Amino acid sequence: MATTQKHGRDILCDPETNKSTAFSEAEKEHYGLIGLVPDIVEDIETQLQRVMMQLDHKTSDIDRYIYLVNLLDHNETLFYKTIMSDPTRFLPIVYDPTIGEACLKFGHIYRQPRGMYLSITRKGMVEQILRNWPGQDVRFICVTNGGRILGLGDLGANGMGIPIGKLQLYTAAAGVPPEGLLPMYLDAGTNNETLLSDPLYLGLRQHRPLSEELYAFVDEFVDAVQKVFPDCCIHFEDWTGADAVHLLERYRDKVCCYNDDVQGTAGITLTGMINACKVKGTRLRDESFLFLGAGSAGIGLSNLLCSALVEEGLSLDEARSRVHMFDLNGLLEDSRTDLFDFQRPYAHPHAPMPRNAFVQAIDEFKPTTLIGVSTTGGAFGKDVIEAMSRVNERPVILALSNPTEKAECTAEQAYTWSNGKALYAAGVQFPPVSLGGKTFLPGQANNFYIFPAVGMAIYATRAKRVTDQMFIEAARAVADQVTDEQRAQGLLYPMQSNILETEIQTAIRVARLVFESGLAGVHRPENLEAFIRGHVYVPEYGG
Repeated sequence: MATTQKHGRDILCDPETNKSTAFSEAEKEHYGLIGLVPDIVEDIETQLQRVMMQLDHKTSDIDRYIYLVNLLDHNETLFYKTIMSDPTRFLPIVYDPTIGEACLKFGHIYRQPRGMYLSITRKGMVEQILRNWPGQDVRFICVTNGGRILGLGDLGANGMGIPIGKLQLYTAAAGVPPEGLLPMYLDAGTNNETLLSDPLYLGLRQHRPLSEELYAFVDEFVDAVQKVFPDCCIHFEDWTGADAVHLLERYRDKVCCYNDDVQGTAGITLTGMINACKVKGTRLRDESFLFLGAGSAGIGLSNLLCSALVEEGLSLDEARSRVHMFDLNGLLEDSRTDLFDFQRPYAHPHAPMPRNAFVQAIDEFKPTTLIGVSTTGGAFGKDVIEAMSRVNERPVILALSNPTEKAECTAEQAYTWSNGKALYAAGVQFPPVSLGGKTFLPGQANNFYIFPAVGMAIYATRAKRVTDQMFIEAARAVADQVTDEQRAQGLLYPMQSNILETEIQTAIRVARLVFESGLAGVHRPENLEAFIRGHVYVPEYGG
C-alpha cells in the first residue's frame, strides 16, 4: 500500500487506505493490523466477488445505492473497482435514475458526512472553513445549493447526493483520481415546506434569501477557493435556472469553472444531433429546433447549439432563428414581459401562443428536432409525436428530463407513435424496443458522457478556464465513437459498457483544444494520448 503515517485501526477507518482482507502479511506486521482483520490475504477480485454476491441479495436499487455508499465510506478502492467493473449495471444505481430517489430520502438514509457543508450563516468565514478540509490539492469542487435537483425541484440539503454522485462519475467514467474531488453543499436555506417541517432534514431551517444576498455569499466562496485551492475547477450543479445562468456568466471569464446543467447538457444534446444528422444525411445547419422548457438547461443547450451552427457558417442571428422555445406560459415571443434576460434572444416576433398550442407550433414551425427539458413527464403525447412525424421523414425526439418519471415520453412511445420513424434518446436509459420486426436501441443523452471527460482534460492540463468550445469538441468526440451499425439501429450515443475508453478518447481531443487555445497550465507533451492515460486512476491496491 502507499506510504502512510496511519497505524492500526486508523488505517482501517480511512477509506483511502483501508484494504480490508487484502493486506499482505508484511503490511499487517508493519502497520499493526494482526488480529484486527481476518487472518487471510485476499486479492481485490475475490473481494469484488463478495460485493457482487451481497448486492445480488438486495431487492431494490435504492438498497444497492445505500450499500455502495457504505462501501465507499469504508473502502474507496473496492468501491471504484465495483463501479468500473460493470458501468452499464452500476451507473444507473450510483446516478440516474436511482440518485433521484436517494436525494428525496437523503436525510433519512444519511450515514456519515461526505464532502463539505457550507452555510450562509458562516459569512465572512468561508476561507477559514475551506481550510478545514484535510486535502490540500483539491482539483474539482462540485457545488450545489439544492435549488433545482434533477426534475424534482428544490430539495435543499437533500441535494447533496448530486455533487457526491457527480464526482463519483468523474472517476468511474473518466478515471479522474478521487483524492482531488470535493463535493459541497452551499446551504442558503430552502423554500420546500415539507423539508422545513421534516425533523430529519439536514439543512438550515430558513427560506432562501434574495439573489443579491446569495450572490454575495457565492462571491466569497469563489474568492476563497482561489486562495485555498488555487488549482481547483468549480463545477456548479443543479442551481435554479436563473441562478445557474447568471452565476456562470458572473465567473466564467474570471476563474476556472463551468455549469454542467448548462454546458454539459448542451454538449450531450449536440452529440445526439450530430449523429442524427449522420443518419439523415443532413448537416447541423439544416436542422431547426423546438424546445419544451426554457430554463437554464434549455437556454444553455440553445446557446451551445447556436455556437455550433455559427461554426458551420451561419450568423448568430440566423442560428437563433432556427430555435423556438415554449415554457409554462407558452411560446417565447417578443411581446412577453415575464422573460429573463437570457431568454430574450429566443423570443422572436410572433403572436402569443399558449402552452396548449404546442402541436400547432409543430405544424407551423415544422421543426426537425423536438427537445424536452420541461421536467414534465408525458408532455410529448401521441399528438405531439404524430405531429413531428407528419412534418419529418425522420423526426428527432430528445426527451431529456429525468428521473425516469419526468421523461417527456418513453422510447416505446416515441417509436410506436412515429411508426419507427423517430430518432430517439432520453435523459435516462430505456430498454430496447421491438417494432415491426426491427429492434431499436434508444440512447441515453446523459451528461456523464461529457463532463467527466472534460474534467479529465482540465485535470491533466491544469486548464486556466473552461470554454464552450471544450464542450462542443467533447460532443463531437463522443459522436464520432458511435459506429455506422449502431446508428442504423437508432443509437445516437456510445454503449455504456465501454465508457472509460470512450471518455479517454474524448478527453484526448478536449486536451488538444486546451493546449491549442493557450489555456493549459502545463507544457504540451509530445504524446497526448500517453499523457492522458498517464493520469487515469486504476482501482487497484498499491504495494
